[in-house]
Amino acid sequence: MLVMFQNLRVSNSSKLQVSEFILMGFPGIHSWQHWLSLPLALLYLLALSANILILTIINKEAALHQPMYHFLGILAVVDMGLATTIMPKILAILWFNAKTISLPECFAQMYAIHCFVAMESGIFVCMAIDRYVAICLPLRYPSIVTDYFVIKATIFMALRSSLSPISVPVLAAQRHYCSQNQIEHCLCSNLGVTSLACDDRKINSINQLFLAWTIMGSDLGLIILSYALILRSVLKLKSAEAASKAISTCISHLILIFFFYTVVIVLSITHSATMTVPLVPVLLNVLHNVIPPALNPMVYALKNKELRQGLYNVLSLDSKCH
Repeated sequence: MLVMFQNLRVSNSSKLQVSEFILMGFPGIHSWQHWLSLPLALLYLLALSANILILTIINKEAALHQPMYHFLGILAVVDMGLATTIMPKILAILWFNAKTISLPECFAQMYAIHCFVAMESGIFVCMAIDRYVAICLPLRYPSIVTDYFVIKATIFMALRSSLSPISVPVLAAQRHYCSQNQIEHCLCSNLGVTSLACDDRKINSINQLFLAWTIMGSDLGLIILSYALILRSVLKLKSAEAASKAISTCISHLILIFFFYTVVIVLSITHSATMTVPLVPVLLNVLHNVIPPALNPMVYALKNKELRQGLYNVLSLDSKCH
């Protein structure tokens, strides 16, 4: 079905359907945007290397073969997928001026971004449930959060994240793009692409809002509920040391959640409002897809004692090999 976008089509209004989009990059700074390629490339390399290192540590250290670290490993894979969905094309735009992208490629990228963002949100929910059971129901933790639970939760989140965003590229592909094909962005965002349509795109905006509330909204609601119950349980602990230990296991998770959902909310506001500086939402959109993948492993490595120990062990193993 996507093959039809590779050819020019004649519409009822006798105007040609565009065959490709042009990603202009960062609006307002086209003349010097190539200077952004170095920090973005470094962030991308950091995201890939840090997440590969996390996966290596979890794989090599038997002590880390636990549900919490399985979820962290899945998060690392999702992070690498999210960053790789957008960064090679952005760097190609900045380095080689490769701004053109076919309609099928654009819609495929749009779909992949939605999938990975939804999957990351879903994994945060799984990690919040894991911490809730570990702190509030410690005696039942081994029987509830098993390897089988991790597999079932991951499959459910993967199915949800791959099926629910299908409507986004399908509806975008149904719009008619008859004249404008320059996107003031460096990736194929749903609203950025459909803003070029010659026909009514109200259904696209409604669908985007609906998905944001049903997926991200419900995920954030479950996470807030989990941590509210965790906080209530921690406040009941008589030992200050036990309370401190319980809270410390959640800190790294909360930092990542705060950054992830804050940027999502800010992006929603900037896209809905009329922005005098369009660079802000574009830059935020790009950074939201590359900073969490780079940040997540470092936050966990710094805040998690077992992971730090695993890092030391892996590095010492590597040094012995040499």
